[in-house]
Amino acid sequence: MNKSPSKICKGCWQTLHFPVALRGPLSIPFRMVGLRPSRMNPNICTFCELAFTRIMKARNVTIDATVLFADLRGYTSASEYLAPDQMTSTLDAFYDECAEAIWEYDGLLNKTIGDAIMAVFNFPIRQDDHAAQALRAARQMQRRWGVRRNELSKGFDLDEGALCIGIGMASGSVSFGEFGQSHRDLTAIGTVVNTAARAQSVARAGQILVTRAVRDQCENAVSNKGAKYDLKGFAAPTELYDAAEYNAERRV
Repeated sequence: MNKSPSKICKGCWQTLHFPVALRGPLSIPFRMVGLRPSRMNPNICTFCELAFTRIMKARNVTIDATVLFADLRGYTSASEYLAPDQMTSTLDAFYDECAEAIWEYDGLLNKTIGDAIMAVFNFPIRQDDHAAQALRAARQMQRRWGVRRNELSKGFDLDEGALCIGIGMASGSVSFGEFGQSHRDLTAIGTVVNTAARAQSVARAGQILVTRAVRDQCENAVSNKGAKYDLKGFAAPTELYDAAEYNAERRV
């Protein structure tokens, strides 16, 4: 069951202990000064998007976080036999289902990149169990999209694995903030981000590949059996663990 939208900004309450109303009549004064729900997470406000510049007095900060990348497999090839309106509705549905899963577990939908998304967990809403929260979101994403994909595919045949999701996740220190001069981009950068992106690129349809750091933080929720992958841009093979279906009775 989805959580109800928060009535106050979780980020401002956690960081400043100040109740910024996001919904209802009490939100009107805040909206008049430009504070409204963020498009990255509707349970935080637009002030939180720039909290590090206002509170931490820096353009970027180093944080411990879990980064998640998800990609819609076969979207480009599907465009050869699907009508433009079907392709648009499919991509919209993919974004919607991913967003709902991410927000349910207090993650930040940081980017939509073509037929892929990037999410960050542990900023601006701090979570001691951010790796577990990200894994919950990833599994929820796969479940939600499985149902939605079946609904969207009625009336035409899809190849096995087509329009399914591949997910990669990594945890560790990232630099989060505004980067660039002519066009400033609010995002996370660093080896952890690159690893998550590369893990996603080698994940099969329906698979969730996570790093050892994620597995170690998720206790019994991920199998101890990993496999070595040659990830583009990395000199040595990286050990990744398939977290999609392990221990289904005891999901994190």
